[in-house]
Amino acid sequence: MTGKRYDVAVIGLGAMGAAALWRLAEHGVNVIGIDQFSVPHDLGATHGKTRLFRTFCLEHPALGDYARLARTLFAQLEQVTGIPLLSVTGGTIIGSADSLAVSGTLRAAKHLGSALAVWDARELAARQPQHLRLRAKDIAVCDPEAGVANPEGFIRAALQRARRLSASILTDVRVDALDDTGQGVRLTTSAGEVRASQVVVAGGAWLRRFVPDLPLDPIRTVMTWFDPGPNYALAAFPVFVREIKPDLTLWGHGALPGGAVKIGLGDIGVPRTALDPDQSDRRITRRDTQGVRRAVGTWLGGISAEPVSAHPCMITRTPDAQFIVGQYRGRILVAGGDSGHAFKHAPALGEVIARQALGKAIELETAFIAPQRFN
Repeated sequence: MTGKRYDVAVIGLGAMGAAALWRLAEHGVNVIGIDQFSVPHDLGATHGKTRLFRTFCLEHPALGDYARLARTLFAQLEQVTGIPLLSVTGGTIIGSADSLAVSGTLRAAKHLGSALAVWDARELAARQPQHLRLRAKDIAVCDPEAGVANPEGFIRAALQRARRLSASILTDVRVDALDDTGQGVRLTTSAGEVRASQVVVAGGAWLRRFVPDLPLDPIRTVMTWFDPGPNYALAAFPVFVREIKPDLTLWGHGALPGGAVKIGLGDIGVPRTALDPDQSDRRITRRDTQGVRRAVGTWLGGISAEPVSAHPCMITRTPDAQFIVGQYRGRILVAGGDSGHAFKHAPALGEVIARQALGKAIELETAFIAPQRFN
């Protein structure tokens, strides 16, 4: 490997890294992707069988543009690989009119010029009786473009497509150091030396190893699945986000055929302790599921509050709960800080990174995810 040179090297092949590799390859770039594990794997954030897909994103209005581009790119990747990646089911965003979930979703709809249906609490109770203890002030905003995406399938599809376009991929190879030589970047790895004109660092929870001055906090969360009751198939209980109070948000979706109901607690604004990703505890205890068990037992009906499965996940937070994607320093670009809501946008973020690396125009708003906002 020593001495071989690439146009771009991508470090980390989770959602953002795999997307960047694929999109760079689609642009005809001589690119290599490197991951310290076999991929896909369950040691970071891109696993768990499903991820929510929402177009009208409460986190930032401009993310709707990313979601729509991502949906187009998901469809293109599905077509060329035959791997199912996105199932559109529709979904509901529930809370009071002034809640972040509802107000943010409506703000995103306005940005996209879309008029969304809104149900009052009575109509929501009639249509989705699984939701208990609805308040008179609760409303549900209907996102007809919401659905569930396939994280592991996306990694496989993106890497398969990248390989077909002649990208090189190294797995179970650790990158130990980056050195900008002035003529390019030298990567010191456990398998030898790699040289590239530019590097995209997309290391997920390990991103701080390469960009220690950026405010990135890896945190451990737990995904939980529940036994589906009679009314909890995906068609009857599609994607939802329900803000009960500012520090308590439930999200999830009904069971796919042969699967379980996935329900979790929102992380934005909830205090968590940053961790060393190499020391993350992968054991699941009763304490890990205490909050979601209590929430399911209180706010949902017709379903056991005891999880049938639980699995750890490491997300990476930023202070403003937005991603960090773009030119970092010199020949290094960064793609990370998922903050628990990046997967749905991964294809679009990969395209943004590819265009930035190539100096091509980008039609999406990027200032709110740029690394420079933390300078």
